[in-house]
Amino acid sequence: MSMAISTQPALALQTFLEYLEVERNVSRLTIRNYTYYLKRFCTWFLDQGMTDLKQLDQELVHKYRVYLARYISRNGQTLSKRTQSYYTIALRSWLKFLIKNDVPVLHPEKIDLPKAESHQMKFLNIEKVERLLSQPLLSSKAGLRDKAILEVLFSTGLRVSELVGLNRDRIDLNSREFGVIGKGRRPRVVFLSERAAVWLDRWLLSRRDNWSPVFIRFSGSQPDLLADGENTRLTSRSVQRLVDKYCRQARLPIKITPHGIRHSFATDLLSNGASIRDVQEMLGHKDIATTQIYTHVTRPKLREAHGKYHTDL
Repeated sequence: MSMAISTQPALALQTFLEYLEVERNVSRLTIRNYTYYLKRFCTWFLDQGMTDLKQLDQELVHKYRVYLARYISRNGQTLSKRTQSYYTIALRSWLKFLIKNDVPVLHPEKIDLPKAESHQMKFLNIEKVERLLSQPLLSSKAGLRDKAILEVLFSTGLRVSELVGLNRDRIDLNSREFGVIGKGRRPRVVFLSERAAVWLDRWLLSRRDNWSPVFIRFSGSQPDLLADGENTRLTSRSVQRLVDKYCRQARLPIKITPHGIRHSFATDLLSNGASIRDVQEMLGHKDIATTQIYTHVTRPKLREAHGKYHTDL
């Protein structure tokens, strides 16, 4: 049975965000993003003199797309095609929710997604990964922490948000495996290499606190040692900055990010014989098509298999 939903933009948006939080159980980050994208749409929609979502038609959607394409922020920045796509995806998701609840609005299938810009995937070969991983100064506490971060990233292929969300009580260094809740609230098991487990153990043993987060900051005020230490948890942005620092320090030919280390993890697995399905599982991809961006590895192997096994008449 569908619920009665207002077609007044602000009220309809609030209902949708509550649905995402309660029914879909999506992450706070996803809700934050949807809130940001759709509030901008609502502001634009009202500026057009519209007060009811039933007034939205394909002509208005076209005007909105033109607005996004021509948008320039106060500091002179425009929206990339990828970002414009996120705005459109959010709008389609909202309309899909409304249609599902029998609200007479524009059908989301009538809104095409903008063609995304092609992005070259950045990854490191094993020699450059080793160079990156050797950069932290192990005589300092921060260096030991950073070494553990880099080793865990490459060993597990974790997303940076998954890494910073790790808690000490969930890590089993004996079995060298633990569970994470990934994108779309999908659970999966990840595995630590022997080397990553050693460095993670060294980092945790160096701690004199009982705080929950695996990776903590050192700057700013520190809570009581008996507290849970949640406000000491390292942020995704901090991890991105430290990876960038060590990338520059290692003089790598490309700028790498935590996600680039994830790409390097997947590339290394495939290069050493893992199947695309295994990599899909380890990366936590919902769709195999997402994993197939690694064709730069699988194509040469397919050619090799073709040459080895196919009969040449």
